[in-house]
This record gives sequence, C-alpha cells and structure tokens, in this order.
Amino acid sequence: MATALLVAGITLLLIVLKKLLDCRKAVKSIQCVPSSLLTSLWLSVIKSMVTRDHPGFRTVFSAFGVLNQLVFRAPISGVSLGSFRNWKTKHADFEYFGVDIISQIAAVPNVTTHIFVADAAAAKVITAQRARFPKPVENYGALTFFGRNIVASEGDEWKRYRKVTAPAFSEPNNKLVWDETVKIMNDLFNNVWTGKDTIVVEHAVDITLPIALFVIGTAGFGRRISWEDDLVVPPGHKMTFKDSLHHVSTDIFLKALYPNWFLQYAPSKRLNTCHLAYEELDVFMMEMVEARRKAEKKEERYDLFSSLLDASDDQQDGGAKLTDRELLGWLLVYDSITILIDCAIGNIFIFLLADEQEILYQHIKSVLSDGREPRYEDMNKLTQSTAVFYETLRMYPPVNGVPKVSAEDTTLVTQNSAGETIIVPVPQGAHITLHIAGMHYNPRYWEDPTTFKPARFLADWPRDAFLPFSGGARACLGRRFFETEGIAILTMLVSKFKIEVKDEPEFAAETFEEKKARILRGRQGLTLTNIPSFNNLSLQSLNEQTIAVYHLDITLLLFASSCFRGFKTRASTSPHIYNRIKRVRMAGWAKL
Repeated sequence: MATALLVAGITLLLIVLKKLLDCRKAVKSIQCVPSSLLTSLWLSVIKSMVTRDHPGFRTVFSAFGVLNQLVFRAPISGVSLGSFRNWKTKHADFEYFGVDIISQIAAVPNVTTHIFVADAAAAKVITAQRARFPKPVENYGALTFFGRNIVASEGDEWKRYRKVTAPAFSEPNNKLVWDETVKIMNDLFNNVWTGKDTIVVEHAVDITLPIALFVIGTAGFGRRISWEDDLVVPPGHKMTFKDSLHHVSTDIFLKALYPNWFLQYAPSKRLNTCHLAYEELDVFMMEMVEARRKAEKKEERYDLFSSLLDASDDQQDGGAKLTDRELLGWLLVYDSITILIDCAIGNIFIFLLADEQEILYQHIKSVLSDGREPRYEDMNKLTQSTAVFYETLRMYPPVNGVPKVSAEDTTLVTQNSAGETIIVPVPQGAHITLHIAGMHYNPRYWEDPTTFKPARFLADWPRDAFLPFSGGARACLGRRFFETEGIAILTMLVSKFKIEVKDEPEFAAETFEEKKARILRGRQGLTLTNIPSFNNLSLQSLNEQTIAVYHLDITLLLFASSCFRGFKTRASTSPHIYNRIKRVRMAGWAKL
C-alpha cells in the first residue's frame, strides 16, 4: 500500500513538474520587446535585458474550458478567469495591462497559449490573412449535426460552400426581407394589437423572436408564417411547419447536447418534441426540394432556400454542388444564427429612451414625410435607424469573441498605454480571440464607449473596430439580411410607438440616469406608447444573465462537442432562460 502511494505521489509530482516546465516554455514563447529598441546595433544584448513576458493572465484553467465556464463562475486569481469574462470586463482587462493585445497561459487541461485582441489594426490583419490565421473548425463540431456547412468549414471546403451560397444573398433577397418584415409588423399592429388600450409583453425578445422566425420562414425557407394560429397539421406530418421551425430554432442547444436516441426516448416531453421537430423539418425540407425540382414551370423566387437550390443545381462542377443534406444543414445553422442576431435587436428597445428616441422618430417622419410605409429603397436614407441599429450592436454584439488559431510562428503589432509600438510574438498553435466586446468598448476608437450615442455612426467612424459580424472574407454572408430586417423592425415600431420607462412608485425619486442604469441592470418594465392612441406596451429589459445566455452562449455552443455535461448543467441551472423563450405566445404563436 505504501509503495503504491509513493508511486502515485511521484507520478503526480512529475506531472505537476511537467506542467510547470511547459507553462514556462509557453510564457517564454510570447516574450515581447518595444519596437523602438529593434533598430539598435546592440539588439541581442538589449533584448536579453528588456525582453519581458507579454502582459496577461497566468492561470490553472483555460478561459474556454468546461471547468472555467461552469465551476469557476467567478474569477479566482491564478486559477480561473471566470465565465463570460470577455463580456463582463469588456475593455477593462486591456486597460489594466496597458496594452490592446493580452495573453493567457493556462495549464489545464493542456498547456495553452491564448491571445486576446482588442486592437483594430491587428484584428484586420488576422481576418484578412486566412492562411496564417485559420478558423479552428474542430471547435465547431456541434454545428455539424445538421450537416456540413460554411460556418464549420475552412480551406477548400469553405471555398466550395462560399461559391454556392454567396450569390443567394442578393438584392432581390434583401428586398424580400424588407417587404416581409413590413408585412409582419403590420400584421402585428393591425391584427394582434388592434383595439387594445394596453398591450403587455414581458420581454423585448417576445417580440423580436417570433418576428425573426416569421422572416426566416419566408425569406429563408420560402414558407410564409403569420401571427395567427396554424393548427392544421399537413397529411403525413405530426407537426406544422411553423411549430417545427420554432422548436428547431429555440432548442438548438438540446440538439447539440444530446444524441438522437436520447432525445427520442428520454422521459421528457420537451426533449421528445425537440427530436420530433427536427425530424419533421427534415421531411418538410426534403418535400420542398423535391417539389421545386420537379416543378414543370420554374417560378422566380428570391428566398434563400430557392436561391441556394438554383445556385447548386446550376454548378457545372459536380463537386461544387450542395447535397440536399448540406442544403438543409446550411439553412438550419443560418436560422439559428438569425435568432442570436434578433435577440440582439431586442436590446434596441432598452436604449431608445428620451431624446434619442425623439431624434429617431423625427428622422423617420422626415424620410416618410408623406405618411407612407417605409420601402426597401428608403433604407439608405434611414441613416438614423441604421445608426441606432449599429450602436446597439456595438454595445451588445451578438457574439463577444471570434476564435482563430495561428498556423505559424508570427507576430502581431499593437500599442501600449504610453503610445509605444509593441511587437507581440504569436507561436504556432496559439489560440487567438478577436475580443469583440473589448474592441467595441475601446476608448481609442469610441469616445465615451459606455454611453449610447447613435450619432457616432453618422459621420466618419472606425469601421475596422466594429465587428459584430466578424470581418474579412469570413465575415457573415448574411450581414445585409440581418441589417435589413433589424432596420425595418426598428423603423416600423418607432414610427408608431413611443418607448418610455414604466412608472413605478418605489422608484419615483430616481433621476433619469439612475432609472436607465436600473433598467439595463435589472428586470424592470418598459412601456411603448402608441403615438396617436397612446396604447401601452410593457417590455421587460435584459438583465446580465439573460444577455449572457442569449448573446454569449455561442462560445459554449461552439465547444459543445467537448462540453456535453457543461451544457446539461447550464440548462438545468438556468431554467428561467428557457422559460422566457417558452413564453413567446403572442396570438397563439407555437405554444409549448
């Protein structure tokens, strides 16, 4: 027994020693030197004297490991950075270390070097040079359960997908997105909210989520969905298209977590429904593919599904065509990303208070001076709507980090707080994160970054420091799609409703700034007041935990293959998040 313990102790000691040596090697690999010294004739001597470890964190656990996200929720110095640190600290970590590129060396599970980038120039280099900084597709395995797709691909496979899918995002498709969004909003105003003095909506996402699904239904899949109940299940199906699309969109995390057999046979109605929804949508999609390929007369359609199908069939190179399974996988992943973007759109309602809302309203009225509804051709004129939309995405980006990996030993260039140019060594295999929140709150690019100022987007603004859709060749293909939908929603709503904070007696003594801070921090209500008839619409704001789940759990989703238990724990400990989505019941919408 004593011998066994001795052997175990020695083994453990050797493992710890190996970790320490590997960590020290990793730290030395990112030692940096101010570029002002690089021209010295005594470079080798000077470097040995002034070279220092690049600023950053030295921790036991990796920033994106399972334990870091789920066990060590709060940061522990030298142990863990805590969960969702990118969002919680924004640019604060970079300010603390005095430089816009910082590092993390972690020992567990493997010794890893991580580089966080909040420097716009460095980010531009990374996004522009795909060969040097490819996407770590191994982290995107969770997104391939639909089928192979452009999001989870790189290299020649990515080029193949882009060749087929890029043409689908055309001006006719964007116009379809705008027209359908306007129709959906009018249907909401005229058929759902009509004749009501007070309209209560618990959460802004309760509006934007169904709108997102309706738009993706028409502009994405070519199937119009309305606010009215769709109770007739088509022959040969067990669920309507509307319900299947809803469950697929909102339960993507369950599909990423559990195998099909578990979803099908688990003693849980929700899991069973999730399994059925994916099966049903698969059948719907295959029926649509077959029907459109067999149609004697080809109807000109501009939804993404039809455009992708036509583009794939038109490829002369058989290897470039999308299989039916790839087509389905691409659309479903795109649908899920759409939900993330539209949850971000819900934040607009939180910021549109007082003066900014009045400025936007007057701007909309000046563009639509004859009282008509906005048209797609008006979009470029609606500069204030665009500015509000962009400022919301700056402050609440759909994702807070874009992962890359270094394919070779290289360097990045940044500046420290003293204005010195710093050369940052990046070893081969280092994990790189474009720190979107850090960049969006970087005072080098954005004056007073914590304040909602749409006007900053009306003049010259730092485009390289604005990455809600990533950047470079791998930037989101659907950016114009999302912008069109978001600006149409915002313009339609603000042209007819006024948003104001709901008065509550217990907060009567608050100043406006105190009230705004409380709303953005807590769960209090907002009120939308219809301008001509003063109808009330109560909205509930996004608190920090809700924002984290809606906007930042994309990181967990991407690592779902290695974080199975983590997702399960997250879901079980945050049931109210799923309950919020389940409360999307406007006019009979897909009751769960």
